[in-house]
Amino acid sequence: MIETGGVEVRTAVVASPQTWGAATTVTEARAAFLDDHVHMLLLTDGDVLVGTVVRDDLLGAPAGDPALRHAVLTGRTVAPDAPAEGVRRAMLDRGERRLAVVDGAGRLVGLLCLKRHGGGFCRDEDVRARRRERHSADVA
Repeated sequence: MIETGGVEVRTAVVASPQTWGAATTVTEARAAFLDDHVHMLLLTDGDVLVGTVVRDDLLGAPAGDPALRHAVLTGRTVAPDAPAEGVRRAMLDRGERRLAVVDGAGRLVGLLCLKRHGGGFCRDEDVRARRRERHSADVA
């Protein structure tokens, strides 16, 4: 668990989250959500975050639509210098587990991932370990 007292979000961020391009379709987004570890898609144009998508955003969306048409940014981003503990508490209050971390120019810095128990944030090492486990299970 990452200790959140007195630190900024930038210290708790998953620095290399998976991203999807701005041209991602609803069909492709739904396929990504088949992985139960995927909670939010980060849609990017280069290094700029142009939208976020969660499963509920796609309810009733036509399969061929661009996912970006159903994407949201408002309320789903946080600045890297925000206090991590305050953000953690706000996420718990709102029942959220993911926030995109963006700088003042809208560039994606990373993904803030609240652990299931809510006591801290996932780390890059946690994410890499899960990916290795899934890959090992797929190969077996």
